[in-house]
Amino acid sequence: MALGGRILLVEDSPGECELFRRALEQAEFAGRLSTAPDAKAALKVLEATAEPGTGALLWLIVLDLKLASQTGLTVLRRIRQDSRFAHMPVVMLTTSDDPHDMQASYEAGANGYVVKPGTFAELVSLVNDLCRFWLYWNKVPTEHVLG
Repeated sequence: MALGGRILLVEDSPGECELFRRALEQAEFAGRLSTAPDAKAALKVLEATAEPGTGALLWLIVLDLKLASQTGLTVLRRIRQDSRFAHMPVVMLTTSDDPHDMQASYEAGANGYVVKPGTFAELVSLVNDLCRFWLYWNKVPTEHVLG
């Protein structure tokens, strides 16, 4: 089953973005992927999707915890402060399995915390699972309900 929807990947590594994009292709993702290297770019993408008449809001944000310019927690807090985006599912995708990072992510409002897998095949499986749950099974309010 090809899954649609919209994903915003906040990741400062072009190589990681490309791997994620390829994993989405392998998982037969038929939606739209936007990428942003930092908070400013991520908020710009979110703002564009929140404009009236632009269609559905993003359905899933995948956020790297260890960004170069600031932590993913800073980005997450900024997203959660805006009522237009507070309902959007945010999954932290990181190399850290530190319990303190996990705790801080959930306290900041993350909906999920996933450690990056070691192989591309595992990444494809992970991306498939994320898409199936967050873009197929999970339900969020629609734009007109939030208005």
